[in-house]
Amino acid sequence: MVSSPDTTDPSPDSSPRSPSGPFSGPFSSASTVSAAAVPVVETAEADGGGTAPASGDAPPRIVPRRNAGRLVAAAVALLLFAMAVNSVARNRAFQWDVVGRHFTTSAVLDGLLLTLWLTGVVMVLGFLLGTPLAVMRLSANPVLRTLSWGYVWIFRSTPLLVQLLFWFNIGALYPRLGLGIPFGPQFVTVETVNLLGPTLTAVIGLTLHEAAYATEVVRGGILSVDPGQTEAAQALGIPRRRVLRRIVVPQAMRSIVPTAGNMLTGTLKGTSIVSVLAVHDLLYSVQLVYNRTYQIIPLLMVATLWYITVTTVLSTGQFYVERHYARGSARALPPTPLQRLKGRAAALRTRLVAVTAPEARSAPGGRRDR
Repeated sequence: MVSSPDTTDPSPDSSPRSPSGPFSGPFSSASTVSAAAVPVVETAEADGGGTAPASGDAPPRIVPRRNAGRLVAAAVALLLFAMAVNSVARNRAFQWDVVGRHFTTSAVLDGLLLTLWLTGVVMVLGFLLGTPLAVMRLSANPVLRTLSWGYVWIFRSTPLLVQLLFWFNIGALYPRLGLGIPFGPQFVTVETVNLLGPTLTAVIGLTLHEAAYATEVVRGGILSVDPGQTEAAQALGIPRRRVLRRIVVPQAMRSIVPTAGNMLTGTLKGTSIVSVLAVHDLLYSVQLVYNRTYQIIPLLMVATLWYITVTTVLSTGQFYVERHYARGSARALPPTPLQRLKGRAAALRTRLVAVTAPEARSAPGGRRDR
């Protein structure tokens, strides 16, 4: 034990003297601190007579506090999940053998291909139309700004099913469509009934509907970019089109991609509504089968499983696209699912080693701590 420093005054009068002067007081100088306030530093010996751990030993392991409520909530959630899985797996009404038999039939796969084709075409055309409309919404020209706002207002305010039925019956309003001089003679005319079939009608209706939402998605992404970026580019004399294409849009993609991914999955599921137009998508193909076999539940499960599978693949691709556009906004990119699994496996391995190491040292043949 290191004793406290000697605080006795070598002078004969060892009693504390109060300072004098105009600034006297309890905090006037350090000489007024009593000897009891001086800390006592302890060394290797503890009260029990043992020795302190050597400096080379590992630091003590930090154990997080146990949260009983969190453990109970996790147990209840796992119990409910197990009950739901058990009720689905053991319910004979699902007829899983019928699901497996029709899951990869040619009729179902053809409907799936048409659904994927509709989703891709509608998303591409929707953003090709929505991007200029978004630029018009941000334009200083009041005419362009008003027309773009009116388009978004009309197509976002009307239900998609109403729009599809309207375009399907467009021949009642315009029996013939022609190409010619505006407000003048027409050079080419065609019957609307012969021009617009069910599939083309579905493409037009879905594209015009999605373009209204794509306009707002692109506009929100452009507004998320710091205006200082545009001002700096204009100060350097860069043309406005190049500023939009090379500076604004790449930074706006960080805000556009997540919402566009949601639109993509929504469009994939929304294509099922074209079954009312007798378009042979996935849902309509399944309906044709169960109208013939009366096996409604298992055929609906076939469509459900395919929608879940495709949506999962699209969500995985969305994650990597978001990770690509996050390169310039974060110091470290978010870990991929594979990296998360590797990190958790490494943490579990470290924990197992930490648990088994004391048991190995305490074994009869193991090394004992001295």
